[in-house]
Amino acid sequence: MQYLSYSRKIARVLKPLALIETDVRFVSNASHVVQRPSHRSLSHSAFPGKMDTCNQLYAQSPMTGLMMLRANFSSEAKHVENPTEAVKELHGKILDSVNVKRSMPPNAWLWSLIENCRNEDDISFLFDVLQNLRRFRLSNLRIHDNFNCNLCQQVAKTCIRVGAINHGKRALWKHNVHGLTPSVASAHHLLSYALEHKDAKLMDEVMKLLKMNNLPLQPGTADLVFRICHDTDNWDLLAKYSKKFCKSGVKLRKTTFDVWMEFAAKRGDTESLWNVDKLRSETYTQHTLSGAFSCAKGFLLEHKPEEAAAVIQIICQAYPDEKKSALEAEFKKLVNEWPVDIIKHQNEEDKKAVAASLKSDIPAMVNALVNSGLRVRVDLDELNKNEALLI
Repeated sequence: MQYLSYSRKIARVLKPLALIETDVRFVSNASHVVQRPSHRSLSHSAFPGKMDTCNQLYAQSPMTGLMMLRANFSSEAKHVENPTEAVKELHGKILDSVNVKRSMPPNAWLWSLIENCRNEDDISFLFDVLQNLRRFRLSNLRIHDNFNCNLCQQVAKTCIRVGAINHGKRALWKHNVHGLTPSVASAHHLLSYALEHKDAKLMDEVMKLLKMNNLPLQPGTADLVFRICHDTDNWDLLAKYSKKFCKSGVKLRKTTFDVWMEFAAKRGDTESLWNVDKLRSETYTQHTLSGAFSCAKGFLLEHKPEEAAAVIQIICQAYPDEKKSALEAEFKKLVNEWPVDIIKHQNEEDKKAVAASLKSDIPAMVNALVNSGLRVRVDLDELNKNEALLI
């Protein structure tokens, strides 16, 4: 008798759940998902709070319930105000497919939505679609894998294209509800944006996300980070990340060493310049054009114009004639731009002495190059007119 009494109680609990099963299979709100109950959760269904929720859903008419479901599939798009019409239409079609018709929508719809994104509200709709698609793949198709890397990179690029940087950073999260697979390639898109906008803060945030989500540092990452530090004149940040890259065993590119050495020469930091050049020589035997001129600047700072001329002569002999224009550009930067950078980074008491040294050592280097038989096209009058040296 006691067994029969328990069976009747269970039957009464299961009856309302069975009635609403055909109408309510999947309800989501801002914080959680309520799925169709399983046998493992029957013992918990006796709680009044859960039964109240079920009864409220059951009491609604079928049409009202359907409208409520479509409005509450996800919280991502709840506060979107100005999506474009094309994105809004595709968003509705995809959600209707997965949440009402219970079928996977064509891939072309998702790619079309990505291509039509024009603002941050569109990106919110995109992430809402991704969340619903991931949930459908998991619950209905039993696909546990995230979306492929190509799609994830395209999502990151689209976020950056419309200026939705915070959404773009979410593409680097290892654990996310959108089915995105974080990758270094996606991080490089964000770093390229930071480089274009000279945003060292964003760069720092991206690097922290790489570490938090166990994404490996790569030579391309170092190249972008060093360029951002150079363009934002942030030597301390470059020093910080150069240690991280070297400690991680990343093989730096020639261009990365060029930026590092150029930055050191611009600051007048000869000690760092020679340390970087030594590190470079362990990987690459020959200087690039930029690296050679950075070394020449280091010798000029040490009042050694002959050594500076020797370094430039070696690189000039190795350079083909069709690239001589690049040599002229480097000479022009050495005479017109570099002295300004050097003086800017000097202490007030040292500026006058450094200016006098450059005004004498640069012409001495040019004369040494001419005496060696090298044809050098340098306008030294520009050096004498340089306001940075008129102290």
